[in-house]
Amino acid sequence: MTSFLLTVDEQTAGAAATFDEVFLWTRSTKSTYTGTLDPYLTTFGPVRQENVDFVRIALAVFSADRSVRRKARGSDWNDRNLELTVEVSNPAAWQAHAAELAQTVGFLTGDHWSFTFTQATDSATVELELEEATPAATVLLSGGADSAAGALLTALSLDRGSTLQLVSHFSAMSISPFQKDLVKRIKKAAPDITLIHRQTNLNRTAKRLDGTDFKSEPSSRSRSLLFLALGLAAAQRSGQPLLIPENGFASLNPPLGPERRGSLSTHTTHPRFLAELQEVLTKVGAHGIIQNPFQALTKGQMFAQVAEEIGANEASKYLSATNSCSHTDARYSGVAPGSSCGVCFGCLVRRASFHAASIIDATEYLSNDAANRYADFVSQKSIVEAMYDFAAEDPKPRMVMKMSLPEDYPPEEALTLCRAGVRELRAFLA
Repeated sequence: MTSFLLTVDEQTAGAAATFDEVFLWTRSTKSTYTGTLDPYLTTFGPVRQENVDFVRIALAVFSADRSVRRKARGSDWNDRNLELTVEVSNPAAWQAHAAELAQTVGFLTGDHWSFTFTQATDSATVELELEEATPAATVLLSGGADSAAGALLTALSLDRGSTLQLVSHFSAMSISPFQKDLVKRIKKAAPDITLIHRQTNLNRTAKRLDGTDFKSEPSSRSRSLLFLALGLAAAQRSGQPLLIPENGFASLNPPLGPERRGSLSTHTTHPRFLAELQEVLTKVGAHGIIQNPFQALTKGQMFAQVAEEIGANEASKYLSATNSCSHTDARYSGVAPGSSCGVCFGCLVRRASFHAASIIDATEYLSNDAANRYADFVSQKSIVEAMYDFAAEDPKPRMVMKMSLPEDYPPEEALTLCRAGVRELRAFLA
């Protein structure tokens, strides 16, 4: 068991000798975190206290996740015991549902979590109302193809004069340019609406408060929890659902093989995870309405919708400007930040989706480099052989029965969706 404290008070951080790691989030330069967002979310305007709390909790989870190394080999590589103490505005409300929250976060990351909540100090600053129109919709914009497709389709569906709020988070600096570029492209495609882009850089630093180095775990299954928390904090102002565009095939996270937990790195938009998270947030009084408008679609079907709206040529330009690579922030000699490997699960599904939608894929993949300069890197990251096996035949009902679907998600719908996704992959790989 590794114990962590997230506090917003410097004195508390200095006296917290019983914890393995201490994270301090303050407005001052003495903080464990990069970026300009403070622990009271002042730049978001007035935010419901429970949603401020949820951002702190999500940040603590993300920080702890990145501070304990996973096992490099074996089926239990992801099995860690993590104990978090987080300062919140209403400890009793959160503590009453700590076990449910731990189960939900565990489903997301594959770890064992426990939570203790203590009283946070109040903000000395009164948050001012933002001089912005109330958004008609709030959409997460990660820089990936799914979120970009969802943001564009939402923008095109709104009435003239409406306001669309796009919420982005980045910890890897290579992602920020993708997000900003997509906002410009959406503005051009939907000039009759107003866009608000709320982009946040919030990340644990490499150094502890005493100047020593944190341990660093490169995987970050919990990053999406922080992204959701920031999105909900922004969406609560209008009371509208937070829209998280993700193709349903990826959200179901089908396993590549019997020994694999799932094809993707997280259960970020898995129907069970979203249902459990919304239930916990509702119980503590936070704004927690989350919707995935594309839960019933494959990525190829999402791409086809974009082409129907703006034409295949423009869809090619727009979707090719996104990044779906699982290794975008990888450090490798000669590989530029933000590059797409072309051979990870995210890249292969992306390439299959362009193919399925009959859209030209103008993405520059390292695997297609004519000079073969990145052969070692590509070889390290490739799951092409595993993907051939995965896509060789249609998924069987027994695979769906292992997916931990919520009660209101019909298994036959999940099976149909998974088969459609696999067929897109098979057609591309053939």
